[in-house]
Amino acid sequence: MSVPERPRAVQVAAQAKINLRLRILAREATGYHQIETIFHRIALADVVRVRRTGGERSLDITGDVDMSALGPTERNLAWRAAELYLSTTGMSGGLAIEIDKHIPIGGGLGGGSADAGAVLRALDAMAERPLGEAQLIRLAAVLGSDVPFLASEHAFALAWGRGERMLALSPPPMRDVRLLLPPFAVNTGEAYGWIAADRERANATWDALVLHPLQFEGWDSLARIAINDFETPVVRRHPAIAHALTAQRGDASVQLAMLSGSGSSMFAIGRGDVLLGAGRAIDDAGMRSVMTRTILRVEPPTRIE
Repeated sequence: MSVPERPRAVQVAAQAKINLRLRILAREATGYHQIETIFHRIALADVVRVRRTGGERSLDITGDVDMSALGPTERNLAWRAAELYLSTTGMSGGLAIEIDKHIPIGGGLGGGSADAGAVLRALDAMAERPLGEAQLIRLAAVLGSDVPFLASEHAFALAWGRGERMLALSPPPMRDVRLLLPPFAVNTGEAYGWIAADRERANATWDALVLHPLQFEGWDSLARIAINDFETPVVRRHPAIAHALTAQRGDASVQLAMLSGSGSSMFAIGRGDVLLGAGRAIDDAGMRSVMTRTILRVEPPTRIE
């Protein structure tokens, strides 16, 4: 029986993520922080296409986001993911990576990490000897704490360590999500520094909570354990975020409203089938509102050549 030829080009939906719980734990000697988080993928996604070529390696990014926020190619997470995969596996030849951006850059929605995870999944789909998901997740941890989840096939998961230790969970029922996008970003490195400074001044760390499987089964129980350690230091420095979160939490159609990752984006989860408009308070702050939803499954890479 003949073995099907591996694809030469694939397309992946690089979905954004939100954190329903995000605790920042100990800092390692390497500079990385240990985390405990509940990840959930949402429908908002970049489109990533990867093609094997006989020539050089290239990265082309287009989209309806602030392209000026992109750094140099060699620092781009998708590019670094490709370089890491090729050096680890010995895969030879050229690559053409195309990314159509829809996830805001630097907003705490994991856009760069989603692109990196998509590139890893794409390359593994094209490889003669695929690494498989478990090895791909370990490789992804080198790139950042969001990348392992976004390189996985999970829609909903509890993760800790550097994000590479992961427990896949059955996602709660699909819900509408309203994203609130301020006209500014929050630097993740600075946000970690704010947390460290606050804890040093207060001579405090974090409170431990033993999580139970029943707490992940529905939105009511998830809302009770929802917390983001970045929120306090970020809202202190950005009153517009504090104002927007207060407005969302006062909306009867919203069950859960939180900062997304280290910000600046926020998300609101609808209560049941109804999620009302963002409201005048949000419009006055100059924020953009984007409607999306949580997802129940992750689509595999699609062969296009």
